[in-house]
Amino acid sequence: MMYDRNAPVSGGFRTVMVLAAGLVAGLLAASPMAAMAGGRGDASEIIVDYSASGRQQYDATSRELEARLAATPPILSQQTIYFTQIAIKRYEDIAAAGGWPQVQTKDVLRLGNNSATVAQLRRRLVASGDLDPGYSLSHFFDSPLQTAVRNFQLRHGLFTDGAVGRETLAALNVPVEERLKQLRTNLVRLSAMGGDLGQRYVMVNIPGAEIEAVENGAVVTRHTAIVGKIDRPSPLVTSRISQINFNPFWHAPKSIVQKDIIPRMREDPTYLSKYRIRIYDQSGNEIDPSMVNWQSEEAVDYLLRQDPGELNSMGSIRINFANKHSVYLHDTPQQSLFGSNYRFHSSGCVRVHDVRKLVSWLLEPNGNWTPQIVDATIASGERIDVSLSVPTPIYMTYITAWGTPDGIVHFRPDVYNRDAAGDLALSGQDS
Repeated sequence: MMYDRNAPVSGGFRTVMVLAAGLVAGLLAASPMAAMAGGRGDASEIIVDYSASGRQQYDATSRELEARLAATPPILSQQTIYFTQIAIKRYEDIAAAGGWPQVQTKDVLRLGNNSATVAQLRRRLVASGDLDPGYSLSHFFDSPLQTAVRNFQLRHGLFTDGAVGRETLAALNVPVEERLKQLRTNLVRLSAMGGDLGQRYVMVNIPGAEIEAVENGAVVTRHTAIVGKIDRPSPLVTSRISQINFNPFWHAPKSIVQKDIIPRMREDPTYLSKYRIRIYDQSGNEIDPSMVNWQSEEAVDYLLRQDPGELNSMGSIRINFANKHSVYLHDTPQQSLFGSNYRFHSSGCVRVHDVRKLVSWLLEPNGNWTPQIVDATIASGERIDVSLSVPTPIYMTYITAWGTPDGIVHFRPDVYNRDAAGDLALSGQDS
């Protein structure tokens, strides 16, 4: 489907552009906001329903939002470019109207709270279009407000607990002018990636710590990821996935030996044996860790290799693609890290949640790798390398803001400070 970038913005899109769709009753046939124009409305004309049926309507709408997000087009698509343009116009209108207020609190705001700060939160969410103006007057943190917060969190890549803690508060208090700059910067990034990316490809969005597997213009599966720390950022890469390693060895890069393993061995001389990491000299002979001077940098001259198994840093799978940074996608034994809003913990490689699902999809063209066979291969513990019969393009990108057809505008943290520095961070410029 093609979109006219020069087409005028309709009143309907002006109404719903920045709204987390589940909150915008205007997206629902029975909504009291259906008569609103230009994203504004007279609160006195809105019937505020705080009854159980009203709460049920908002909860149902929240579930509808999650279902819609699951069906949204790939981030790298012509649709995203078009709706990001519309988002820019909407945010220009919000800025011209005075933006949104800051929420000032040192406490977590959650269901049941009753204070002037809750009313402040309501005004903030109304200004950005996340909350129906008809729910803007109360000081009580009720179910509709909780759903509004959840949907705000969802479009900012935060866990949807419905409470305003430190991370949600920080996202709420980013000025509209900064969000507008993000959208404009990312429109350039998206446009640069708007060509033919291939029938099947994998996209890693680094600031979102998210992965999309895309086929025939649709997202087949999405995955939470762990990406590089601020001081060890994941690089921008354009390449092709060529091989899957089952039950792999892990060869520690010299940078990790120097920055991580040597300091840990100084603290705990049994560290290597605990984690089944062996040391080999230049001739391939295994040496005893006690023979290494860990008070020096001697260890960087050896090969440190971790055995396959449940302690292996790559988990049970490594996904390979050629690149000068020696990064790859992989499994991890540290599954608990996926349950955090902040997922910037790696040394540059990308850890994939539910990696078996991604691998099963990558191996589909091979013809004989069902999910059951993938599971059985992992369970065997055997070291097996499988080349993809059809190498799959991979794009490691840096997208912090974009719009979707439902009128939702997504934002992710500029964790590497590339937006603020004016760095367009175009994928493929450092492959």
